[in-house]
Amino acid sequence: MTSETAVVARPKPGRRRRSVPGGGGLWRYLLIRFLLIIPTVFILVTLVFFLMRSTGDPITAALGGRLSGPQLAERIAAAGYDRPLMVQYLEYLGQILRADFGRTISDNRPVTEVLFTYGAATLELAFYALVVAFIVGIPLGMLAAYFRDRAPDAFLRVFAILCYATPVFFAGLILKLVFAVGLKVLPVAGRASTGAELQIQFLPNKTGIYLIDAIATGNQAVVNDVLLHAVLPGVTLGLLTAGVFLRLVRTNLIGTLGTDYVDSARSRGVSELRLVRTHAYRPALIPIITVMGLQIALLLGGAVLTETTFEWKGLGFQLAQYLQARDFVAVQGIVVLLAVVVALTNFLVDVIAAIIDPRVRY
Repeated sequence: MTSETAVVARPKPGRRRRSVPGGGGLWRYLLIRFLLIIPTVFILVTLVFFLMRSTGDPITAALGGRLSGPQLAERIAAAGYDRPLMVQYLEYLGQILRADFGRTISDNRPVTEVLFTYGAATLELAFYALVVAFIVGIPLGMLAAYFRDRAPDAFLRVFAILCYATPVFFAGLILKLVFAVGLKVLPVAGRASTGAELQIQFLPNKTGIYLIDAIATGNQAVVNDVLLHAVLPGVTLGLLTAGVFLRLVRTNLIGTLGTDYVDSARSRGVSELRLVRTHAYRPALIPIITVMGLQIALLLGGAVLTETTFEWKGLGFQLAQYLQARDFVAVQGIVVLLAVVVALTNFLVDVIAAIIDPRVRY
């Protein structure tokens, strides 16, 4: 090697690489993703505010046919809805920064109280639905990949399409007719029976999540009752996402089974079933983690119809009630909260995906 070549090969001062490759890229990526939450939520809040106001002031919309003209004008002035729209908008932004979503018109409750009271029920239902989606979608997706282009694969693909395409309320009604009305093995509606709810309500420190509260009672019968009431709503909403997971797992497993390292394992005599379960399974899960954030939004949207169908008193059920009452203040608060939850969930999913797969950072 010449001296001239040695000079060229020598690294320049101050240009040394980090000892941990991609470390700075990860934190920069996460910071950018977190900061993107702010404009996303701001745009959603703005759209919701002006869409709600496009029908007029909330007092007139909710109470227009039940109050006289002077009473209506008094309520509008007291709530500040007679001021210019931009003034109301700026004041609403300030209220949101203070976690104040106003008061409902139909029952005069703080919207934050409604969110905390019924938000736990929706969170619990989403948890049950995700459990069902994972239990059904991932194993069946692996099975479809194992039997690819054969009869079981074709059947499972049709099943996935039906899960995703069937309206949630229709699936819920069918399940109620079969298992609650016909076979009488599961409850028709509600989060718990009257006796179990009374025991939960008398707990000193309730979380609002019935499963946790039922365990806190120390009564196994109450726990069983809560779980039985959760089966039909959880399965109804979970099948919606299970169809997406099934197709994703199948597609990514088939793609992973064609990679070089899987071909190398296959050449060593590893069985096809073991290749699916061990070698190709984990890489195929990365796209599911990425898509999970979008599925949270799908679950929250489906929760409105599921909770209404099964009288599961969560945010979706309350949202339907407030829409019927034209209580746009309550509707606005619930929609904004759901938007924030979806944005934060997508950020957490991005964090998990970036940690699992370094390629996501770049």
